[in-house]
Amino acid sequence: MKTPSILALGIMLSAPAALCAAPDPNWLGHDRDRPQPALVDPGTPSSLDQPGRPPSDATVLFGGKDTSQWVAMDGSPTKWIIRDGVFECVPGSGYVRTLQSFGDCQLHVEWASPTPPHGDSQGRGNSGVFFGYDRYECQVLDSFQNPTYADGGAAAIYGQYPPLVNAMRPPGQWETYDIVWTAPRFNAEGNLVSKARETVFHNGVLVQNNVELTGPTGWIGRVPYKAHPERLPIALQDHGNPVRFRNIWVRELGNPRHKEFMLPDAVLETYVGDYGANKGNHVTIRRVPDGLLSLTLAGQELVMHAQSQTKFFALTTDVQCEFQFTDASKVVAVSVGDPEEHSMKFERQAP
Repeated sequence: MKTPSILALGIMLSAPAALCAAPDPNWLGHDRDRPQPALVDPGTPSSLDQPGRPPSDATVLFGGKDTSQWVAMDGSPTKWIIRDGVFECVPGSGYVRTLQSFGDCQLHVEWASPTPPHGDSQGRGNSGVFFGYDRYECQVLDSFQNPTYADGGAAAIYGQYPPLVNAMRPPGQWETYDIVWTAPRFNAEGNLVSKARETVFHNGVLVQNNVELTGPTGWIGRVPYKAHPERLPIALQDHGNPVRFRNIWVRELGNPRHKEFMLPDAVLETYVGDYGANKGNHVTIRRVPDGLLSLTLAGQELVMHAQSQTKFFALTTDVQCEFQFTDASKVVAVSVGDPEEHSMKFERQAP
């Protein structure tokens, strides 16, 4: 039996029924039995001299002490550095991305361009904040008295939407982006169901008002959408300038079943192979795009998303797997539903 597009199996089949908020018809207006919202400490705002405190339910991606949440794009250790509690791009070292993957979210990023300024137009304080791994860029640029093309300035959705206003501070001062990101959705055949949307506040000023992206951003041309998972890492760009970042945090919206991670390529490769017979069954593990694995059992192929370094889950059905590797054996345990009730183990065959 031929399965649907292997990537599409792992995409957005668990998407909410509606992407825009609407009243829940299951509750009466002013219903006293309706559950109360969760309590969240909102934290404190940043000043030009001091980063603020993130909300209590935020995932802190950089808090000034370590780069444990960041890796190079292939998952290897990043070459970016921490200097005086600030995360700084090392020109020529490449983009960095988060270990964890995110879909719809609220992202807070503070950044500062080099001072004294060097270069002009796109050569001055250039970086970027990317959603979808490396697909959708909100531009970082020193746009203080630095003319460039309108859809390439600070807080532009690069190549698509100029900011509504230029809210830049002088070079060297801390800039703040607060971004609300809605990921695009694709159906099981990999067709676009709804486009990505983005709202951006730059230094507290609304500069992108829920704009609808035409597709991935890029320097030349308008690239069409191509199916990909909803949850992917957030990335920061190395564009050859030592742009600095601090106080980066994210709040994932919705209620995902698990946290999700994009593991290093080298780790994923260790899991690839054929795993031997169990009552006549066998399992095949292979790589698929966007840092995912696929698992084939009984003729059915499922895309598996990383919940941890060794545990993976499917979006389309309640199937999990765990890689149990020792010096003596390499085993994958596959479960349907509760792992305590229904789990099968398969040992990898020698190449």
